[in-house]
Formats: sequence, structure tokens, C-alpha cells
Amino acid sequence: MIRKTPKRGRILRSALLSLPGIALSGLVTLICYSFHLGFVTVSFLYLIVVVLQSLFGNFLSSTIVSVVSFLFLDYFFVPPLFSFRVSDASDTVALISFLIASLVVTKLTSQARQSAASEERQRRQMTHLYELARQLLVLEPCPIFDAEFLKPFRSEFDLRAVCVFEAETAKLHTMGESLTQLFETTRDAYISGREFNDDSHQVAVRLLRVGGRTVGAIGFEGLGDLELTAGPLSALATILVERCYTFDQATRATAATETEIFRGAVLDALAHEFKTPLATILTAASGLRELGHLRLDQVELAKLVESEASQLSQLTSRLLRLARLEREEVRPNMEFTELLEVMESLVEQYSERWPDRKFSLSNAARVEVMADRELLRLGLGQLLENACKYSQPDAEITARVEATDKEIAVRVWNSGSSIPATERARVFERFYRGMEVRGITAGSGLGLYVARKIAMVHGGKLDLEQPGGERGTAFRFSMARPERESNHDPKIQCASRRR
Repeated sequence: MIRKTPKRGRILRSALLSLPGIALSGLVTLICYSFHLGFVTVSFLYLIVVVLQSLFGNFLSSTIVSVVSFLFLDYFFVPPLFSFRVSDASDTVALISFLIASLVVTKLTSQARQSAASEERQRRQMTHLYELARQLLVLEPCPIFDAEFLKPFRSEFDLRAVCVFEAETAKLHTMGESLTQLFETTRDAYISGREFNDDSHQVAVRLLRVGGRTVGAIGFEGLGDLELTAGPLSALATILVERCYTFDQATRATAATETEIFRGAVLDALAHEFKTPLATILTAASGLRELGHLRLDQVELAKLVESEASQLSQLTSRLLRLARLEREEVRPNMEFTELLEVMESLVEQYSERWPDRKFSLSNAARVEVMADRELLRLGLGQLLENACKYSQPDAEITARVEATDKEIAVRVWNSGSSIPATERARVFERFYRGMEVRGITAGSGLGLYVARKIAMVHGGKLDLEQPGGERGTAFRFSMARPERESNHDPKIQCASRRR
């Protein structure tokens, strides 16, 4: 029920509470006057009445009884009788002392009662909060916002209504019947970013924040003590929401891990299934050419079958290595490898495969790296293949070996358009292909992902260089410089002596 004049209601209630004390004070007056008791005795009896009133009433009602007792004492027991005038100064002091003493007793007693009532209320609220926390902890972490989320709040604190606004879906979940438009108030509180209190209607709305971000708002109606309870209730709701979000993220991470394992298993299975028939096709094509007695066009067809089957076999090997990399089964066979020799071989191979591209190997420095030769060829070859696939005919493709005191790197650049800024952060994701290149050429979106994995296996990294003055796309495959080359390689030492 909404009270429009709560102050007037409190005064009326205090007046009603003071009636028993006034009646008792009147009874004391009648008895004492009949027996002609003195001022001192009567004042102590009135003081007892005031104390009794303070034990059972509030401060205002006790004050009313104190004033009435003071008037009774003055009118019936202080000369001149039946008058509020006082003839003796000592009687005036006594009356004032009685009034002050009665008011002090009333105040102290009321404070003690209020303190005891507040402690009892806090004890009950703590008991309810503990029970609510226990109920919330046994709830399933998901879904975050639903009836199960609200039910413990309403049942434990006997709320008229409770609701929660979910920011992500803009949905309002409610329970109970509100008399004060609680549901609209909760939504408005989230939109405005301001919490809401209405003591007269027992309504409180609190924002729910997780990780510094406001994810919703929760509203309570019928909450007995807003100042004492609203804060802890919203804190419990926030803890539950944060727990649900954490559980949701962990679930998604687990699902993503399982998906990756499944994909790796599928790639592994497909690669193994392709290996045998491809080997058969290669053998058959090679055998046809060796038989002789073939026309020129038949020889060309046999070469074409053999070439395409060989490329498909290389792709199958790549998929198989990728699947093993995902399961961390690959143990790189690390050995000192001449990097320039690997790059010269790769540039020659891709220039034959893409004769309409202009290849060059510039600023070449002969250096050795500690690497798995097969994996290194696979990773660097992928950079050259990407440069060919995503460039136009007559495009320039430049590979450069760079060496510093701490690292050795291969930079592969191709002329043409650059990767859009919105896609640079995702080019190394598995199966991701840019929007602009999907219609240019076929692909799986695995190349750069595999190349970066290989760089990481070698303790290095693969980076997309930010476009500078030159137009095009450049990737940098870097590895740490091996100790032998920097400290113990006799070739390097001889070179340094000659310098």
C-alpha cells in the first residue's frame, strides 16, 4: 500500500502508542492525590511511568508521556495547586529537573531499543543473505537470466516482485506482481546508468557490472530495509552473473578445443586416405611415359597427370603435417640448415610453376639456421605460394634473407594491393580467407596458419608487415640466430679475421 503522508502517519501512530502511558500517568495522579503524597514520591512514580513507556513505545510517544506527566505533576502537586504557575523557585528547578531527567531516560531507552532492534534486524538479514547465497551457489551456472535466477531472491526475502534486465538481449525477466511499475523502472535505470531508491514504496534498483562493464540491472519491490539489504543483494546477483559468464566462456573454450581436435583428426584421416591412390596415379603416369611408343600429345597428357598428382600429393603431405602439428605429435628434426640454399631451391620451384610472375632473391646473405629442413621448406614455400596466388600476372615477388646479431629472417613481398586494415588481425586464423580474395582464387585458409605454426615450432614468429611507402604485401618469417653461427662457426670467424 502506498502511503502519501508517511510523516503524518508516524505522528498518529506515536500518539496512539502514548495512550497507555497517559492513562497510567493519570492513574498515578489519582492515587497519589487521594493519599496526599509528596512531590518527591510522585515525581519518582511518574519517572517509572516514563521508563515503562520508553520500553514499549517509540521516542515520540515517550516524549508525549513525559510532557503529560510533567503537567500533571505541576498542576496537582506543586503549589499553588490546580494551576500551572509555580510560587517557589525550588519547585521550578525540581520540575525542570524532572522533565530533563524523563526526556534523557526516554532518549537513552529509545536508543537502546533501536540499537537492539537494528542488531536483531541485521542478524536476520545476514541469515537470509547466507541462505540466499547458499541457494544461488547450487544453481546451474547457465542460463544467466531466467526464472531460476530470480526465484531465490523473491522466496528468501518475501518480495512482492523482482525483475532483471539483460543488456545483451534487451530482455526483461520478471517474477511477481509490481504495484509501482518496477519493471519499467529497472529498464530505465539501466538505460540511464543510474541506480534507484524509493523508501516509501520499498523499491530498489541496482546495476549489474562484470569486469567494469554494465551487463544489466536488477530491481526489488517489497524490500524491508533498502539501505541494509539492497547492496548485498545486488552484490550476490553480480557474483552469480560473473560466475555464469565465466562458465560460459570456459564452455566455449572447451568446445573450441574439441572442435580443433576433431578438425585435426579429419585432416589426418583425409590425408591418409589420399596418400595411397595418389601414389598409384603417380606410378601409373610415370610408367606410361617409360613404356614409350606414345604420341607427343599422349606424352604431354601423362606429364600433366604426373605433375598435378605430384602437387596434390604435396598438399596431402601438408595437411598431414598440419594435423600432427595440432596434436603436437611433430618433433622437429633440428639441424644446421643453409637458409639461402633452401630459398634458392624454393624460388626456382615456384618460378617454374608460376612463369608469369617475376621472382627475385635480393640482399642474400649465406647464413645457417637451426631448423627442420622439411618444415622450413613447407613454411617458407607457403609464403611464396600466397604471394603468387594473390597477385596479378607480371607481378613482382621478392624474397630477401636478412641477418642481424640476434635473429635471421626471410621477407617475402609481392607487388599489388595490400591487405585491408580490417583483416590484418585475422589473416593468421585457421580457415580464414579475406573477403576480397575469395573470388580471385581457391584456397583453404590454412597456408598462413600453418606457416606461423612452423615459425613458432622453430622458436620464431611470422608477422604481417604494416604497409609503408611500398605498395603490396610483405610477410616476415624470423628465427633466433643459432649459437654456433654467432660464436663457433669457423666460417664466420675466418671472415671476421679477414675484415
